[in-house]
Amino acid sequence: MSDFTDIVPGISLAAALNNAPLDMLENRILIGHALQLTRIQLITQSERLLTGEEAAQLTALFRRRLQGEPIAYIVGEREFFGLAMQVTPDVLIPRPDTELLVELALERLPQQGKALDMGTGSGAIAVAIAHTRPDVSMTALDVSEGALKVAAGNAQRHGAKVAFLRSDWYAALGDVAQPYLDLIVSNPPYIVAGDEHLSQGDLRFEPIGALTDHADGLSALRIIANGAPKYLKAGGWLLMEHGYDQSEAVRDVLAQRGFAKVQSWRDLAGIERVSGGKLAVASN
Repeated sequence: MSDFTDIVPGISLAAALNNAPLDMLENRILIGHALQLTRIQLITQSERLLTGEEAAQLTALFRRRLQGEPIAYIVGEREFFGLAMQVTPDVLIPRPDTELLVELALERLPQQGKALDMGTGSGAIAVAIAHTRPDVSMTALDVSEGALKVAAGNAQRHGAKVAFLRSDWYAALGDVAQPYLDLIVSNPPYIVAGDEHLSQGDLRFEPIGALTDHADGLSALRIIANGAPKYLKAGGWLLMEHGYDQSEAVRDVLAQRGFAKVQSWRDLAGIERVSGGKLAVASN
């Protein structure tokens, strides 16, 4: 990859696909994105010759990728729960493992239920839930204006009804006369401060405040669990994504806050990735 030279004008699409410096899948994604061609069109137009402008554009994209920039930021979107989500450096890149959180939420939401997504980022979780279950009243919070702009765009793109609020965790919800939510879901920052992974791979380019709590990795999870009983109905669920080694600690936090049926669920790699519980008794 370090020997990559510019893509030259006049070569065919087939030659560009075969000789570009990344693996075939990433070559196809970047070339398709730059030329606005589908996978089928890349095949049917394989003998098409690249113009000078197209070659220069592709060279720039490949250099960005070779410098480590995530494909999702380069092309501006990532699929999540079957939906194409816009992503920018203001938000985390949605990952397949987080789809588990959506699946668990959908299983527990009653008809005409009310749900809250804490720290929504790109809005992927909230939009996926609202798109799948139009009957649900969905609210999503984030402290970042940039993230909320992206999230609102994703909701509009997919016709999902989500109410977005700028909020430092529960702050914008204020006091309520009585709990009204059936479910709270969150994928908060949970990487421990100083973790070596923060300086590796795609994480180098993602918003640091959405990755780490700058502490022990559990502070945001505690805030969410501690505040949830004020807003959750008795019998309502709290579901939170967390780190690969945090499930036991998160279950302890949930149990201490009065949640019942506390358990953890495994992601695609078999790692306990989501923990949650059911609020057995209303609490303030």
